[in-house]
Amino acid sequence: MSRSRAKRKKRKMNPTYWVFCEGETEEAYINFLKSHFRLPSIQIKAKVKGNSINQNYIAQYLKGAFTTSKDQVFLLYDIDAPKMLDRLCKIEDCELLINNPCIEFWFLLHYKNHKAVCKEAFCIKELKNRNGKYRKGIIDDQLLEKLVDKMDKAIERAKALDSPKNPSSTLYRLVELLKEA
Repeated sequence: MSRSRAKRKKRKMNPTYWVFCEGETEEAYINFLKSHFRLPSIQIKAKVKGNSINQNYIAQYLKGAFTTSKDQVFLLYDIDAPKMLDRLCKIEDCELLINNPCIEFWFLLHYKNHKAVCKEAFCIKELKNRNGKYRKGIIDDQLLEKLVDKMDKAIERAKALDSPKNPSSTLYRLVELLKEA
């Protein structure tokens, strides 16, 4: 009599969220989201050649990685640079998470509702007025607390803005996706 092997249950593969971003502040925010939501399936690729991201770079990066059909690719970029939005729109099969003028505007939405056109320097100044320790590339404890406590309010404020016009942010799309997961 031969033994029959017990059939293994099929393993459920969690989707991976590939987040390509341009700098240290974006990477720090994605790391915050990863730890806040405790989702081990988030993969991060940060500082992708500055503003020279393209379809070929993403394809080459993902070529060596294990991927599934449930994976999603996000591009987290500021679109204050000329023609940056046009360049990002040419990349296929990616969801754009854009900030106009910068990611600091997304942080600012956690503090207040702001609808007037602004520049990066204004957003950083406003953040420093509310959090004297703010520095690009670092999510300090005071900012961390605000990002957690006012997350829903920031999402509500961002949805009311007209993307991709200045000011706007679509970063709430990733946050909502993570909240659902």
